[in-house]
Amino acid sequence: MKSPAYGQRLLRGQTPSYQRLQALMAEDGQSERQPPVALHCGWGRLLIGHTYPDPASLADDLLGEQPGERDIALYVAAPHQVLARAPQQLFLDPSDTLRLWFSDYRPARRIFRGFSIRRVQSEADWDGLNRLYQTRGMLQVEPGRMTPREDGGPVYWLAEDHDSKAVIGGVMGLNHVEAYHDPEHGSSLWCLAVEPTCTRPGVGEALVRHLIEHFMSRGLAYLDLSVLHDNRQAKNLYAKLGFRELPTFAVKRKNSINQPLFLGPGPAAGLNPYARIIVDEANRRGIEVQVDDAEAGLFTLIHGGRRIRCRESLSDLTSAVSMTLCQDKQLTQRWLARAGLNLPAQRLAGSRAENAAFLAAHRRLVVKPVNGEQGQGVAVDLSTPEEVEKAIRAARRFDSRVLLESFHSGQDLRILVIGFEVVAAALRHPAEVIGDGRTSIRALIEAQSRRRQAASGGESRIPLDAETERVLRQAGYDHDSVLPEGQHLAVRRTANLHTGGCLEDVTEQLHPALAEAAVRAARALDIPVVGLDLLVEAVDRPDYVIIEANERAGLANHEPQPTAARFVDLLFPLSQAPK
Repeated sequence: MKSPAYGQRLLRGQTPSYQRLQALMAEDGQSERQPPVALHCGWGRLLIGHTYPDPASLADDLLGEQPGERDIALYVAAPHQVLARAPQQLFLDPSDTLRLWFSDYRPARRIFRGFSIRRVQSEADWDGLNRLYQTRGMLQVEPGRMTPREDGGPVYWLAEDHDSKAVIGGVMGLNHVEAYHDPEHGSSLWCLAVEPTCTRPGVGEALVRHLIEHFMSRGLAYLDLSVLHDNRQAKNLYAKLGFRELPTFAVKRKNSINQPLFLGPGPAAGLNPYARIIVDEANRRGIEVQVDDAEAGLFTLIHGGRRIRCRESLSDLTSAVSMTLCQDKQLTQRWLARAGLNLPAQRLAGSRAENAAFLAAHRRLVVKPVNGEQGQGVAVDLSTPEEVEKAIRAARRFDSRVLLESFHSGQDLRILVIGFEVVAAALRHPAEVIGDGRTSIRALIEAQSRRRQAASGGESRIPLDAETERVLRQAGYDHDSVLPEGQHLAVRRTANLHTGGCLEDVTEQLHPALAEAAVRAARALDIPVVGLDLLVEAVDRPDYVIIEANERAGLANHEPQPTAARFVDLLFPLSQAPK
């Protein structure tokens, strides 16, 4: 006689289907057949595929997707038959379905600190969660459209940072027993997202574990989820928790939201995030895109008789002279000084004695190459002649000419100006790590760097270089030190995205004097698209100094502001949607 465990193992390998569900329901004493189940999640519907009696009815329901939404049919046993019903409108989702049987689950050995997980309750909670989803390129949730919980609808949870009170993670859970009287007592996870700039380790894992343990406490038996087949980072996490592949499929309707999934990687797939955000906006408007050199971020946009070449946000509309004025930081300062704007003191690095005299006059210095970008060769807050000379040697690897500037403390602010109007403003925060009392600073930096790389398409990472070592040494640490639990430590002085920095949108809080200074700077340089870097006391106060002007500002850094839309408006005014 076979054991119950043997029978359960056999059941685990079976594909969800309508016939199997009906048989299990009959065994469970549910004599009446349930109608097909479609639950609204606030961004679209989840169609529970094995509650539909035939592929045709599932396909027809999926074709009823509303504009601006994204429906998903899960547990589809015969996807070829569903697709045959409407092959031009439906497609097979390239995701894997994973299942964790709770009998295989093992609780975490570590303690997750610095944040708490709770249900979304208030309008402010929904706003915070939707800001997160928008940042991650996901559809926002309209809570008023959701299937009510008493009718089996979903529940959303959020992770809230203890210090900032910001929403740093979110997830949706569905109880299958409440949704469709599932005789297998299942549940599923959806919409998992973590703030890309989050410095707290383990937020995603904690959200998944919270959902597992919540549904376990409700007497359920398993948790399912769907993950893109090539999302290695997520799959590694799920495998560690005990998830295994389930032989079933998902089908979706073709729309602009999931277009990359059914068209496959086109020429634009090799572009970096700063070019891709523009190309995606152009595609949405029906503007032709010609990728000239994906590695260099070069592409041409064509609309009617108008052709404009771009390298990310640098386009044919920016003159060579304006670009030169931004690239040469000495010229930048001269032009902005003529416009009466506030600037740091500056000079070219000279002899050791001249450099020491400039340091004595200003006490703390910044060293940077005359022509450089992405924070390369920049050293900040230098207070000794030895530090200055060492930084000059490092900067000369990027340009033979090196600038010395007076150091100004304050908040690092980036203001994006397009068409001589302020479009976005963001505070830039240097890379930092948070101690857990166990892990070395080197390991914390490496883990944080991996998260930043994954969130930025490989564009952002924290270098383990001499500058990081200098910053650690100034704070009294080295790479092998262990930070006390909960302690924050900045590991870079500059806040460039490419060296692990992150941005906080402050467009709505920007003081009018700062916005005016940014526009004056753009006009002085006569440049249609520019990112101005300022040091300010606070974003809602008028005091500032302008540090740099970037002729190729990253538009992807300012979400949720509509930077790409405003850029394409500038290039092709007639492509704008009627207001």
